[in-house]
Amino acid sequence: MGKSDIEFEQVIDKGCGLDVHRDTVVATVMGKGLKTETWTFGTTTSSLNELGAWLESLGVTDGAMESTGIYWKPVLHVLRTYPLNLMVVNARHIKNVPGRKTDKADSQWICKLLMSGLLKGSFIPPENIQELRELHRYKKKLIGTIASEKNRIIRLLEDANIKLSSVVSDTSGVTASYLIRGLMEGRKDLENLISECYHGKLQSTPEQIKEAITGRLTPNHAFLLRSMQKHITSLEEQIGDIDMEIGKHIKDFEKEIELLQTIPGVGKEGAIGIVAEIGVDMSVFPSEHHLASHSGMCPGNNESAGKKKSSRTRQGNKHLKATLTELAWGATRTKKSYFKAKYESMVARRGKKRALIAIGHKILCASYHIIRNKEPFKELGYEYLMERKKKNRLEYLKRELREHGFTIEKVA
Repeated sequence: MGKSDIEFEQVIDKGCGLDVHRDTVVATVMGKGLKTETWTFGTTTSSLNELGAWLESLGVTDGAMESTGIYWKPVLHVLRTYPLNLMVVNARHIKNVPGRKTDKADSQWICKLLMSGLLKGSFIPPENIQELRELHRYKKKLIGTIASEKNRIIRLLEDANIKLSSVVSDTSGVTASYLIRGLMEGRKDLENLISECYHGKLQSTPEQIKEAITGRLTPNHAFLLRSMQKHITSLEEQIGDIDMEIGKHIKDFEKEIELLQTIPGVGKEGAIGIVAEIGVDMSVFPSEHHLASHSGMCPGNNESAGKKKSSRTRQGNKHLKATLTELAWGATRTKKSYFKAKYESMVARRGKKRALIAIGHKILCASYHIIRNKEPFKELGYEYLMERKKKNRLEYLKRELREHGFTIEKVA
């Protein structure tokens, strides 16, 4: 029995499949009037320009490549200058048969799927949104680094048997910083040191604070504390510079950012985070459900033989998911809001984590309509869910009575 090739219906006349790596790009071209060819190019700008010129000379109109790490970005930026509709595709959607994986085979497989119209491109925001996204993500990284340094300071103080975290709520606040600075300077008059920064809002007494900061702070401890505080100061200056740069990039999106802040729990920082991840052009998403699916903020589908298995959320934009979860915490603490009522109704049945993802999903869907329609958030109110449940319960009871032959009349 001889081998037989499975033929796919072609919806693209001339296409190219790219298998992208750090140092090489393997390109395969197919189509009407073209001989199937596979060539390997470098990833330098001159080599990518050679690839673009070759595709242009062949009249190739469409191309596709995997979103491989960070390596697809320079390829996309260079080839966008040529008359080529280049599609970036999730690697999960074009996985080849195991055991037959080579760079050439991957490139040919991508090209076959492209020619057959079986590929769906990933969301690639415009360049101005990409720049805002990079700035915002880097800022969050720096904020995380500051948090790590503050935790190191707490651990170092514990090593010196200084229990500062037991007597103050914020070890990086004004009072704690003043006490740490005095200890680093080697001050022994602890009562005077405490009296210089003590205020009535502190829950601990001066005697308790003195007992907590009496420890064994060595010169090595003091040196490390100074180094960590210098690092924190430097990072805070960097964040200030990034905030100024972000301010320049959001001038064109001030209206959308202002409208997003009408959502309970969403401040300016949260609104910038949403715009940085999804942009302001909602036409790329057919509906809010497509946006939620892209972001990984909705239940996944896993059904086999009529049985529904795990419906855990699919992998999506982890940066957007983290932002929405943070905003959901704020929304659930907003008094007399619909989100607070929805969270309280879900948390007992589904748990905190699932309830937060559900609130984050609602914030994302609201953001979609706010950006698309350029209108503020419409608050339903804390009592909305309860009133809707009462109404549905009443309708159910009326229907049950009618089914049992009773007639319902309105009493004047």
